[in-house]
Amino acid sequence: MALSISAVVLLAIIVFILIKKSGLKAAHAVVCILLGFYLAASSIAPTISELTTNIAGMIGSIKF
Repeated sequence: MALSISAVVLLAIIVFILIKKSGLKAAHAVVCILLGFYLAASSIAPTISELTTNIAGMIGSIKF
């Protein structure tokens, strides 16, 4: 059985856990979200997208 999950959902879950368990303050999470939006609008966005796609492809090709 293959499980497919969006990177946005996965990152949102990680942020939620960090806020609850590790003491990450909500304001820090908001700053990280804003950084993500500004990075998405920058000229480095295609490189970041390609990198994450390649990493996801490598993880997806691992056989357990």
